[in-house]
Amino acid sequence: MAHHLLYISLKIKFVPSDNHQRMCLVVENDGKIIGGLYGVTYWNWLYIELLWVDEKERRKGLGTNILKKAEKIAIQRGCKRAQLETHDFQNPEFYLRHNYRILCELADLPEGHTRYYLYKQLIQ
Repeated sequence: MAHHLLYISLKIKFVPSDNHQRMCLVVENDGKIIGGLYGVTYWNWLYIELLWVDEKERRKGLGTNILKKAEKIAIQRGCKRAQLETHDFQNPEFYLRHNYRILCELADLPEGHTRYYLYKQLIQ
């Protein structure tokens, strides 16, 4: 517990409050969850931890609507940028179509695949 308190006091000394707020968006159809997003906003950034759409509901615009809603909420919270991580097998092209840019990629994470780190400027 003492270590945790030390971390908090160091954080306050060197950086402003992060205004940490969770974000959870859920889309249901007839009581069944068909999509959603989990993330967090902090230091004027949106961090998307998970965006998921049921396979039967893909390519209908649901993922786009969820992403746009999350970005809108983030902007209302004061965010200027967004970030996320994804893999080559998770359709990174989806994010590229929504103006995210690849900042970095790591090969073989997991073995034989690539992990991408992406970001987007939400407002200028």
